[in-house]
Amino acid sequence: MAPEVWEKVKNHPCYSEEAHHYYARMHVAVAPACNIQCNYCNRKYDCANESRPGVVSEKLTAEQAVRKVLAVAAEIPQLSVVGIAGPGDSLAAGAKQTIQTFEQLSQLAPDIKLCLSTNGLALPDYVDRLKGLNIDHVTITINMVDPEVGQHIYPWIFHDHKRWTGIEASRILHERQMLGLEMLRDAGILAKINSVMIPGINDEHLLDVNREVKARGAFLHNIMPLISDAAHGTHFGLTGQRGPTAKELKALQDKCEGDMKLMRHCRQCRADAVGLLGEDRGDEFTAEKVMQMDVDLDGGGFTKRETYREHVEAERALRHESKAAAIAEVAHMAGEKPILIAVATKGGERINEHFGHAKEFQIYEVNAEGAKFVGHRRVDLYCEGGSGDEDGLGTIIQAINDCVAVFVAKIGGCPSKSLEEAGIDPVDRFAFEYIEESALAYYADYSAQLSSGSIVEKIGADAVIRQGAYTSKRA
Repeated sequence: MAPEVWEKVKNHPCYSEEAHHYYARMHVAVAPACNIQCNYCNRKYDCANESRPGVVSEKLTAEQAVRKVLAVAAEIPQLSVVGIAGPGDSLAAGAKQTIQTFEQLSQLAPDIKLCLSTNGLALPDYVDRLKGLNIDHVTITINMVDPEVGQHIYPWIFHDHKRWTGIEASRILHERQMLGLEMLRDAGILAKINSVMIPGINDEHLLDVNREVKARGAFLHNIMPLISDAAHGTHFGLTGQRGPTAKELKALQDKCEGDMKLMRHCRQCRADAVGLLGEDRGDEFTAEKVMQMDVDLDGGGFTKRETYREHVEAERALRHESKAAAIAEVAHMAGEKPILIAVATKGGERINEHFGHAKEFQIYEVNAEGAKFVGHRRVDLYCEGGSGDEDGLGTIIQAINDCVAVFVAKIGGCPSKSLEEAGIDPVDRFAFEYIEESALAYYADYSAQLSSGSIVEKIGADAVIRQGAYTSKRA
């Protein structure tokens, strides 16, 4: 990676898989309007118990958003990025609130990166303005490059003061998305492409999408599973359109991985998410609570953020050396079949979460070339109120049953027994150690045991992806 590109992405948790272990993001919900309709989307306001894109608990003005950002930045030194991702489109309706928010933040907190997500329909009209605001990360959701496919995803768009439908709507959207992507490339702005995998509609077609966006200079491609549940009120949810299985999603991602990086750590966040990926501290920073806080309007917390970043840089240097040494230890196993390992972690690249407290498991593919993060699986808490939910344990096993082992900081006897019966090895001997080095050490032991015949190879089932279901509390 070119040094100038690395400087742009190294602290951005959505553009760098490594950064997502250390840095937090924040979305401010200042863009309620949208200029297209997607069959997988239903923008919900005042919804605190659902975790998926397009959902927020409260809409903000630019002034409220800026105050909230400064409050969060003073309390969470890990904050490195502020983005606008809805609940509508960040550039719809003239992008007034989006531009005002970015103008103020670029002056008050210049050390925090600014980015936005868009469907791309209005993007060509704003690229120059975004560059002027020093925005160097833009995400475009591109689900098709063939209007014949697009007509099954987009019922209508609103463009040039007119509503368009059918193939013509998808043709206009496609042309505008490609133009916007090319303009971002020419402006030196990094583009991440989000694509929703919809089985039977665009799943195989996403290979064409990957090829076309790569040719136009996209930096990163994020292929996400369709979130489809009738309770969400989307067209696909109400018509029973299924989402992909874990095996289907990984197979497509593997096919697309090549010269362009694939993002596999996306959490399909709410449009008002706050904190590290995989957590949401938004309830701590509601508009009402922020108004009661003593907020430093001069970008307070800069010193804490700077100190934290220096700490991360020092740790990263040591981590790179440690990872290289661990890979060298298993280099002689080249050609051995890779395995999947689930990890309970709170962040920092460590195995530092109790099995019963995990709300998600990070999935690593491990072989002689290293331990590669390939996804995550959201689950319900096993332990609530001090006791285990035996019914819920079955859903956790379904979520990770393609894994050979699950790494945890601690685990009780009952869930350990159930995991073993399902063919999943519960492992707590690496508690609080680094994930990748521990995974490689486990891989070496596992391969040696396979070779000696002391264990048999685990043939994993196809895991179930949690489709953005309702949760007992905001997650």
